[in-house]
Amino acid sequence: MIYDRLALAVKSKLQKLENPDPRFLKYGSPHPTLTSHTHILSSPETKITTLPNGLRVATESTLSSRTATVGVWIDAGSRFETEETNGTAHFLEHMIFKGTEKRSARELEEEIENMGGHLNAYTSREQTTYYAKAMDKDVFKALDILADILQNSKFEEHRISRERDVILREMEEVEGQTEEVIFDHLHSTAFQYTPLGRTILGPADNIRTITKEHLQSYIQTHYTAPRMVIAASGAVKHEEIVDQVKKLFTKLSSDPTTGSQLVMNEPATFTGSEVRMINDDVPLAQFAVAFEGASWTDPDSIALMVMQAMLGSWSKNAGGGKHMGSELAQRVGINEIAESMMAFNTNYKDTGLFGVYAVAKVRLLCFCTML
Repeated sequence: MIYDRLALAVKSKLQKLENPDPRFLKYGSPHPTLTSHTHILSSPETKITTLPNGLRVATESTLSSRTATVGVWIDAGSRFETEETNGTAHFLEHMIFKGTEKRSARELEEEIENMGGHLNAYTSREQTTYYAKAMDKDVFKALDILADILQNSKFEEHRISRERDVILREMEEVEGQTEEVIFDHLHSTAFQYTPLGRTILGPADNIRTITKEHLQSYIQTHYTAPRMVIAASGAVKHEEIVDQVKKLFTKLSSDPTTGSQLVMNEPATFTGSEVRMINDDVPLAQFAVAFEGASWTDPDSIALMVMQAMLGSWSKNAGGGKHMGSELAQRVGINEIAESMMAFNTNYKDTGLFGVYAVAKVRLLCFCTML
């Protein structure tokens, strides 16, 4: 009898699903009410202006905000170096804050601190970025500082020597970060014998021999107007930013050579291969399995971004436990196959890397690779 009542209850529920109460459909429809979501996704609007020298200015205004971020994104990174100069782009990132013809290093620090701002930079394989965060009243000051360090840096010899030691210590720290080491080795074997396979920091021997001439040559060759985008968001007005950029960024080369043209001369070739490093002092095995991904402009790049989100990530030390949205993350967590895992998707101009990185006990490696 109990099973009959249960069957009737289930049947009743199913009938309700097939013929739902119309009140639940009042505010919903199986048919989209908008033919395009572009105007929603593009809010706030991104305004772009290209100056005669090729320099581009892009802004997104949120006038209700009291703060803003402004930065210079440069189409130049370690990929555009040679074996002899590998490490120059990152070295330059360090040196760019060490004083200009207008400001000493100390004055630069004090000016940023006095306006409660934040000045930072980073270097990747294909881009270098310098950016500042400031209050709305100090946006023009921040823009002036960025223009000054990019066009008037002095690169004093004693500061170059001092920065060598800083970078060499940084390299030692990075060598202790297993994840960073693995992804460097992944690039070196996947894109072997191509510029994309080199590390961002460069070899220690290069760091010891980089000179002022190397830094200046890299700036003159790669820090050109057509390869720069000045972007600002927050409490900014597009026309005002464009006017300031015209006044401040006057010394940039207008060489029309683009990063894409340079990449065509030395394209990255993906090579299926493997590299292993054995260290018996490390209790866990860390590994990455990657396939050739898509470039930024490849239509498949969007699909790979979605796939990365679907695969997700999981860590035993993070929140969420075993109840994660990703089925892969759930399987890893419930079965305790790994200590952590994450899907990654890296895009470059002409290629990419897509795969999974995981940390696991050695005896469980076979289960990780089966997933």
